[in-house]
Amino acid sequence: MSDDGFASVWDAIENTPAEAQTIELRSALMTALARHIRAKEWTGAETARCLGTMEPRVVDRLRGKIDVFPLDDLVALLAAIGLHVELRVSDAT
Repeated sequence: MSDDGFASVWDAIENTPAEAQTIELRSALMTALARHIRAKEWTGAETARCLGTMEPRVVDRLRGKIDVFPLDDLVALLAAIGLHVELRVSDAT
């Protein structure tokens, strides 16, 4: 086992820094989506109706299938349930 000292788990599992950043952003958006759904105590059917999607897709989201959902789809879903997404860009350290 290598001791590369990765900056994050995403850096350890992805091939490039760009891929690591993308998966990290998708994870954050999916976490926000799941947290909101839990707070509302929506069923799968209620969630699907609010998101304008089918229930199996909701289940995929809540099970953490990060690789299935592009960033723009996640932003649209969050907007559909009344959440606002902000983006901050900074110099790499």
